[in-house]
Amino acid sequence: MTQKPELRILLAGPRGFCAGVDRAIRVVEEAIRRFGAPVYVRHEIVHNRTVVEQLEAQGAVFVEELHEVPADATVVFSAHGVPKSVPEEAERRKLLYLDATCPLVSKVHREAERHFAEGGEDTRHILMIGHAGHPEVIGTMGQLPPGAVSLVQNAEEAAVIVPADPTRLAFITQTTLSVDDTAEIVAILRTRFPLIEGPKKEDICYATTNRQAAVKALASDSDLVIVIGSPNSSNSQRLREVAERAGATKAVLVPRAIDFDWALMEGVKTLGLSAGASAPETLVQEMIDQLADRFVLTIEERRVTEEDVIFKLPAPLQDLSAA
Repeated sequence: MTQKPELRILLAGPRGFCAGVDRAIRVVEEAIRRFGAPVYVRHEIVHNRTVVEQLEAQGAVFVEELHEVPADATVVFSAHGVPKSVPEEAERRKLLYLDATCPLVSKVHREAERHFAEGGEDTRHILMIGHAGHPEVIGTMGQLPPGAVSLVQNAEEAAVIVPADPTRLAFITQTTLSVDDTAEIVAILRTRFPLIEGPKKEDICYATTNRQAAVKALASDSDLVIVIGSPNSSNSQRLREVAERAGATKAVLVPRAIDFDWALMEGVKTLGLSAGASAPETLVQEMIDQLADRFVLTIEERRVTEEDVIFKLPAPLQDLSAA
């Protein structure tokens, strides 16, 4: 029998589910328990196919827009947030809707409204740092009238954007961005527009920050870093990028173990392993189990901080949850 080679795994901590993702999943599950299946969900509740399939098995039906939801049905809005036009349409159609928007995304929505609602000469044009087409960006920009928010995607755009009044500006950010990239963009904006107003507290969420810090703590010691997460997950993509920039020889994003190209393990002695905030821990364990079939494992967790954040369910579900 051929002796299995040894492999050292550096396991990032924290990794995987954050409080906002956990809350969003619980909203769908509690809605199904309370109101019965089907419960409709506008867009993926979080960006992870495994989570979506598990909720579908319980009775969730995922749709892209509200016109796909039957009259008198229950609908849940995803963790990424939605434009104001969506709940307005739900109310017009008399749909029962539950908002699973992450509270930290809602905080950014309120910041945008505050800058816009100051009124008169105090109203500021808002620059949103984020990625075009991402549901969170669409939802945040949709809190205000068209033209009130301009999108800045990178440092190059920050260096050339020309607002109508450079003295009346504010900036907000998508919550799942690279901490380092965002800091660079903010520095450019502050240099060009010294009077620009920023958020009272960092917009990039604690979970994004912590997961990136954990990956940085193991990247330079890793021949390969695997990030478990979906390709359309912004925070997972950023983890892969952070790993490469922090010194990993190579970093890859893998939805689940079955999708992994095992040829990448050639020559790997130390493997870094993390998971995006929308990836369940079961997928990490699945990857470890597959590795254990091929290697003799030594596992070391590198934990940079502990997380104890818990978000309450929306008011219509809180009584049920307590019961």
